[in-house]
Formats: sequence, C-alpha cells, structure tokens
Amino acid sequence: MNFELLVATNNAHKLKEIREILSPHHITVYGMKDLNIDIGEVIEDGKNYYENALIKAKALQQVTRMPIIADDSGLEVLALNNKPGLYSARFANECGGHKEAFKVLFKELENKDRSARFICDIVLVNVENKPLLFEGIVPGRIGLEPDGDTGFGYDPIFICDELNKSYASLSEEEKNRVSHRGKALKKLLTYLKINGYAS
Repeated sequence: MNFELLVATNNAHKLKEIREILSPHHITVYGMKDLNIDIGEVIEDGKNYYENALIKAKALQQVTRMPIIADDSGLEVLALNNKPGLYSARFANECGGHKEAFKVLFKELENKDRSARFICDIVLVNVENKPLLFEGIVPGRIGLEPDGDTGFGYDPIFICDELNKSYASLSEEEKNRVSHRGKALKKLLTYLKINGYAS
C-alpha cells in the first residue's frame, strides 16, 4: 500500500518535480487541488526558509491529519547580500515577472562577483510529534544571460557548479538529481525509507 503525502502547494511545476522523485517509491503525492483543499492566502512572514515552510504546513494541519510536506526556497546572490533570498518570489512579482527580475539582477551584478546559491527547506509534519526539516543547498553562479527553456522561476539564469549548466538547460532527470529541491527531497526520501514509509 502506498504512503500518502499532501504537498502544501498549488504550483504545478513544483508538484511535478516532487512526484517524479517520490512516486517511484510507493508514495502517492497529492496537491491541494487534488483534494479540493483551499486554505486561502497564507502570510509567509517567517525569518527564514524553515519558518516559512512551517507556516504553510501548519495552515494545512488545520484541515487534515494527513502527512504534509511544505517547502520554501530562494536564490541567494553573494554580492547582493544574499538578495533576493527569502523574498525571491516577491522580488520577481515586484519586478513584473521573472524576465524583468533577471534584467534587474544583471544590472545590479555588473562588474561584481556572480556567485550564488539556491536553498530549499522542506518540512514534514503529521508523521512524528515534531516538524522534521530536510534541506538542500546548491552552489552556483548567475549567468550573463538567460539560458535554456525548461524549468521555471530563476532557472534560466542560475548555473549550478556541479554540471556547469543553467537549471533551465538541464533534462528533468538531471535537474531532479542536482537541484536544491531534488537534494532536499532525497533526504526526505531517505527518512521515509528508513522508517518504512517508502521502498
């Protein structure tokens, strides 16, 4: 029998990535829309990725006792004091979309170190009597121009050190293997396997 997991997201891209990594291990992954769950807008006012992920998970805990995972992630650019970081999604919205956000970042990074990293914190609740954290961090740099046409968000401008390619130029298999969310999900999967929830 499959282990059932609810993801605190309506983001189809994110759900697809999570399913690709977890589903082969007898885990059924549901999004909120799959179960007709609507918790309205959740104010993510935490001080770090873990707190934001936990806020989303706790909002879902009000309506279900199913095992829940929630994540928060961000792009941190070293020369910009780790901006946009925790506010990566908000920064893109304020710029008028990711393509406009790329232009702003390129301008701010002229003649500066382009080192960057992606961070993803995944929180699992309703399994143990405390929230569990699984973190993935990927070092890289901001490219000189957008590259690739897969992925979403900041993928076209983030070049991961491991493969020396932009996220948006990777195959799904490559991205799931090296991405920040992929690394956090693999830690989650290891936990689930050790505790008999996955195979």
